[in-house]
Amino acid sequence: MKLLNRSALSVKPTQAFLDWINSLEPTVGDDDLTIDDIDRENTVYLIPEMDTPEALEAFVRERYLEILETELRAWEEDERQWPERLDWALFQRFVQVEHSYLAVDLDDEAPLEIAEVDDALLLENDRD
Repeated sequence: MKLLNRSALSVKPTQAFLDWINSLEPTVGDDDLTIDDIDRENTVYLIPEMDTPEALEAFVRERYLEILETELRAWEEDERQWPERLDWALFQRFVQVEHSYLAVDLDDEAPLEIAEVDDALLLENDRD
């Protein structure tokens, strides 16, 4: 086990985000996604260690747009289909954020690798 020098944010879609996803491809009733369908679609972001609620809020407010765009892009690459205003209020409506003070790597075999986030990688992971 390795303790990482990071905290973590788990970002979970809300019902408002789900409603937007379902609006992208209008379907009839039973074909719409539900909260249960996307419940496992949380993204975990490693962030600098945060030890106060004030530091965490300041960090999230500084980076919310980047997080929101990543979450939207995971469901729709065409930015013309995104909500018109990408602001703090939309971020708060579309995602629920949970903070973890500690990040622990339980994989004793594979070393941590660093790679830039790439849309193709996100889409590939969605298919798995």
